Amino acid sequence: MKLPSNPRIQVSGAGNAGGCRGFCLNRCSCTAYSYDDRNNQCLVWFGELLNLEQDVSSGSTIFVRVAASELPGSDSHNALVIGGVVGSAVVLALAAVIGVVIWRKRRMRKLGEKSVEGSLRAFSYRDLQSATRNFSDKLGEGGFGSVYKGVLSDSMVAVKKLEGIRQGEKQFRSEVSTIGTIQHVNLVRLVGFCSEGAHKLLVYDHMPNRSLDSHLFNHQTRVLSWKTRYNIAMGIARGLTYLHEKCRDCIIHCDVKPENILLDAYMCPKVADFGLAKLVGRDFSRVLTTMRGTRGYLAPEWISGTPVTSKVDVYSYGMMLFEFVSGRRNLGRSNVDGEMRFFPYEAMTVINEGGDVVELLDRRLGRDADPNEILRVCKVACWCIQDDESHRPMMSQVVQVLEGFLNVGMPTIPKTVSLLLDDEEQVEFFTKSTQKQQLEERGGNLSSEYHSAGH
Repeated sequence: MKLPSNPRIQVSGAGNAGGCRGFCLNRCSCTAYSYDDRNNQCLVWFGELLNLEQDVSSGSTIFVRVAASELPGSDSHNALVIGGVVGSAVVLALAAVIGVVIWRKRRMRKLGEKSVEGSLRAFSYRDLQSATRNFSDKLGEGGFGSVYKGVLSDSMVAVKKLEGIRQGEKQFRSEVSTIGTIQHVNLVRLVGFCSEGAHKLLVYDHMPNRSLDSHLFNHQTRVLSWKTRYNIAMGIARGLTYLHEKCRDCIIHCDVKPENILLDAYMCPKVADFGLAKLVGRDFSRVLTTMRGTRGYLAPEWISGTPVTSKVDVYSYGMMLFEFVSGRRNLGRSNVDGEMRFFPYEAMTVINEGGDVVELLDRRLGRDADPNEILRVCKVACWCIQDDESHRPMMSQVVQVLEGFLNVGMPTIPKTVSLLLDDEEQVEFFTKSTQKQQLEERGGNLSSEYHSAGH
């Protein structure tokens, strides 16, 4: 090989061919080197090589420096390296995804719940079987289904097994989601639900102080003071106002009664079972059949067959207000002469004749109540049970009256009340609502769990 003609550098001290090679490789601008074993001479070139020719007679060998990518097999080597890196990354990513999926499934199984529509949770049927010990602790039975006591990892709940559900899966979940979004201090909170085939269940917060009827009518329990009764009446009115006027669509409860008013640890009232009438999708005849056990709170519209509005709840609320005052069912036998008495008529008569309203008060309270508040409650109750629904107030107006911001006069006695008094059997049919009837004809509801359990 004829060596290049361009300038070169002779390196002294290279020692041998390896030293000459190392000198060139350690300098980025070195392009070639040649080592003469006979003369121990190391020559290096920088820059372009000029007039490089093959000459066998010269006996010289030159080593030209080239890029690693130009070496044979470098492309395949790089491809193998890149493929290995990418493959490893894919495997690691798949392993991570599989790990996350397994972790989530285990976590969901452990918690027994998942988020649906915000804070509402969906439970599996197996989870609720476990929480209720296979539905062994039955707390009550109602027209919408049976209720069982359940214990979750962080709280106690009431689990209602719904019966007679007609909606499909999608519509059921839609209705439940709507109920779940309804949040108010005076409404029982829906915690979650279960929808697996024929299994349809609702999970509610547990109320430690039972239902209102167990406090009003059970003389074995501590008597509710008038102040507590008044506050409870206010809370119920606010809860119904929210259902009727504050929700996106008006929600008619259809079964307002003391058994459907639950009390929390602080005696704050919570309206229960709202939204279930629409959820079950009953027609008019079915509603009448299931509500015979609570006849004392039914508005005349239920009997006449006319379309019902939110004013049926107003009527029921009015009937319930009378019981707040007397501390007994509206229909009952007098302790004096044993005759059947209808308390709403007695209250209206006393007020119209200018009598002492304190005499209407539950005898267990003595006279420990504000006469103005008693009169206010009786007047608004009279307005609520008017035959013509257009004469009944809205629940928001009831709240204003009870708060003292709105004054009302005394309405006339409704014709239905006057007519019923002429026939004791009719009075008993339309108003009687004993515990036995509730168990045989209607069966109670979510609230009866606390009553029947004796909590």
